[in-house]
Amino acid sequence: MRTRVKICGITRPEDALAAVRHGADAIGLVFYAASPRNVSIACAAEIVASLPPYVSAVGLFVNAQPIEIEAVLRRVNLNCIQFHG
Repeated sequence: MRTRVKICGITRPEDALAAVRHGADAIGLVFYAASPRNVSIACAAEIVASLPPYVSAVGLFVNAQPIEIEAVLRRVNLNCIQFHG
């Protein structure tokens, strides 16, 4: 059995690719304005577009309203959503 690894708080495509090179199976994108690791929708879309096949993109939302989540999902091809709060 293999452990899957997610690296969260990715803010640049080059960091996503470095995480993948070092074995990450998934990358996490933070959609929480108060976080220093927060990414814009446009930046997140660019990061996800840079990922190779079979690497999952996870969106992290903290106490987000449905309209905020829907706005992200319209532009960013996430594989999973992670909720906090």
